[in-house]
Amino acid sequence: MTQAHPHTPPTTRPPHHDGPHREAPHEHGHDQRHGNAGRTEILDLEAEVLAEHTASVIAWLPLRTDPRQIMDLGCGTGAGTFALLDRFPDAHVTAVDTSAEHLQRLRTKACARGVEERVRTVQADLDAAGWPDLGSPDLVWASASMHHMARPDRVLRAVHDLLAPGGLFAVVELAGFPRFLPPGAPAGRAGLEERAHAVTDRMQAEHMPHRGADWGPMLTDAGFTVEGERTLTVNIEGSRNEAIGRYALGGLRRLRGAVAGTLSPEDLTALDRLLDTDSPENVLRRDDLTMRTERTVWAARRT
Repeated sequence: MTQAHPHTPPTTRPPHHDGPHREAPHEHGHDQRHGNAGRTEILDLEAEVLAEHTASVIAWLPLRTDPRQIMDLGCGTGAGTFALLDRFPDAHVTAVDTSAEHLQRLRTKACARGVEERVRTVQADLDAAGWPDLGSPDLVWASASMHHMARPDRVLRAVHDLLAPGGLFAVVELAGFPRFLPPGAPAGRAGLEERAHAVTDRMQAEHMPHRGADWGPMLTDAGFTVEGERTLTVNIEGSRNEAIGRYALGGLRRLRGAVAGTLSPEDLTALDRLLDTDSPENVLRRDDLTMRTERTVWAARRT
């Protein structure tokens, strides 16, 4: 399935929806010019840009002991998987996603990092009635993936039953795809980014009604004890991270494909100037980009 954007959805939903679940926060439709390769690139860029924040979320988790068996639910191309492996050097991670392409990318990365023996990949639709054998993890990590589930209440109960007694479930939700442009008048059109995202938010609401949900009450209803909730504000200047420009370009490119039939001609022209590599307003040439979003994390224990 997407992130969580600078965002895209994790993967647990059937393929006729808007994409693997790990792409949720970042996916805003189907841009056939760039396809799956574009989604995969956005996930990789998101992981790079948010690496520090992901590590801080993991460090915050109220773990009683370092986990040895971890499940990354809706793993995408491995942002959470590798952050967890880095944090817990004795742990093994079962990475679960519906996208075979994302899992292959994750395996390639694991081999390049020399941690392939510590990673198991499982392709599965977690909305399906029967789950494959996923073991009994000490920690389940779900970043920007739960809102991709058609029946999140059922998935939450299944995770509860799967966890080892005393195990922890970390749910991370992104506040939509990140924003990058200054609030003034990018490409001569003040409010362009917000108007474009308002269109895609309406388009996604039907298929992902739980995006941006408060997972605390649902975790409690599933039998968990919520031991912590934290909201992190992400605000990273483009001058501090070269990947932000490429992340903005990929996200705005997919956004352009999704809103082509809805946004005004003037806004579409402004978007095209931001994407045109020959334009002085192209996002890769701008020095005023800032990645802005919020992430909320819930830490829930099986007692």
